[in-house]
Formats: sequence, C-alpha cells, structure tokens
Amino acid sequence: MLTTATIDRVVRAALDEDAPWGDLTSESLIPADAVAEATLEAREPGVFSGGAVFTAAFRLCDPTLEVELLVADGDAFEQGATLATVRGPARALLTAERIGLNFVQRMSGIATLTARYVAEVAHTKARIADTRKTTPGLRAFERHAVRSGGGRNHRFSLSDAVMAKDNHLAVLTRGGLSVTDALRGAIAQLPHTTHVEVEVDRLDQIEPVLAARIGTIMLDNFSLEDLRTGVEQVGDRAIVEASGGVALDTIRAIAETGVDVISVGALTHSARALDLGLDIRIA
Repeated sequence: MLTTATIDRVVRAALDEDAPWGDLTSESLIPADAVAEATLEAREPGVFSGGAVFTAAFRLCDPTLEVELLVADGDAFEQGATLATVRGPARALLTAERIGLNFVQRMSGIATLTARYVAEVAHTKARIADTRKTTPGLRAFERHAVRSGGGRNHRFSLSDAVMAKDNHLAVLTRGGLSVTDALRGAIAQLPHTTHVEVEVDRLDQIEPVLAARIGTIMLDNFSLEDLRTGVEQVGDRAIVEASGGVALDTIRAIAETGVDVISVGALTHSARALDLGLDIRIA
C-alpha cells in the first residue's frame, strides 16, 4: 500500500501546505550557499517506521539533500540512538525538517504502540489487526506503521471485502428475511474470491450467521466468558475476530479465549507521536 507514488503525493501536499510560497524564515536568514548536517535522534525508546516517508520529505524539497537511514522500519531502538542523517543545502533542510519529523514521529508512535499490543499476545495464536479508524488521507502511512510494529492490516477500504455490521443486517432483513437467507442471497451475487465477514453482538446470532457460510465472524463487545463460548461454538467453521473493549490491560485475556484476530482501533486513533528530534549544525 505504501508505494512511492502514494508517499510522494501525500508528502508533496504536506510540503505545499507548510511552505505554499517558500520558507520565508530560511530564505531571509540563511545564506543560499550554506550547507548543513542533521541527525535524527531518539529522545525515547521505540520502534521505527516511516524511513521512506522521512526521506521523501527532503528529496522532494531538494533532490540534492542526502538522507542516510541507519535503522530499518520495524527496528527497535533505545533512547539516544541516531536513526538517520541528512546533509545538504541548509535552506532546504530547514524547510523540510518539520514535515519529515511529523511523519516519522507519527508513524514510529503507531509502530511502538502496536509492538506493545503484539508482545502482550505473543504466547497465543491471536493476530493484532488495525481498523479503518485512521487519519483521512494517511491510511497507507498509518497501516504501514502497524505492520512495522508487528501487527496486521484489516481490509484497506470499503472496496476490499464485505463486512456486515448490525446496521447492514437491519437493512438487509427489513423485508422479513431471516439473517441466514438474507446473507446467502447477498453472497450468491459476489465473486467467489470475495471474503465476507459478519459482526454479531450476541451468542444466539452465531449459528444463523455461520449457516450462510461466511469467512469471518466478529464477536463484538463480548464478555470473556462469552468469547470463550463463541470460539468453541464456531470451531473451525470461520475465522473468529474479537472487537470492542480492547486495551493494553485487556488484550491478553481476550487473546487467551482462543480468538484468531483482535482488531484494535487504538493502534491508529490513539497512538501518540514518538519523541524524535532533528539536531542541525552548519557543515
């Protein structure tokens, strides 16, 4: 998902937003021939993500700026580590500084938080997945960061899979059809390659949904006891996903119920930016 074209489109828009008519400060105060060096330093430990995005911020501002990444996406680092270096025209380096930092801090924050969730369930079979609760326009960036932290991606967009929630089912069955028949009729119109997931919020909804031969069943806001019952009831007839009420202090117990996937909106909507700094000196 995080292609060069996507990176360039988003980063170029960010640079244009930050300096629509140039960088007045740098152009006024910094000599045109000044050369600078900068180091990207970790002010706290974490997991790195966004190297290509960080690089693009400088490359798109001035292609003569040289960026050297000293860690790869997914690498853990300690406080005080040097993560990258940048060298070249001082004006351009200063202009791109904030945009490069904003992206790499945000993405590394998501990767770091994701790694904490993944570590909590490492002794189980559960996979940690993100959701569509992403910053509009930045989904590819944020979901790449989830993968950097060891997590998995849910469907990328509404176009990628069928995911029927309670509101969909309410409309689908409005004519008096049973949930099973309504789902079967809808599935019959889909290509055989399309994955279908259905959300339920009660144990008694499981059998009617499974009877339609769906691929994944989401147990939404179930208690731990009901999750264990639901996992046993589903067996190997579908992938079991847990959602709702998921936090760092609850995810271990959720994973231990035997679910296959746990979707966590907090990975992207609640991650704080990691504290990274760009220290610049004139060469």
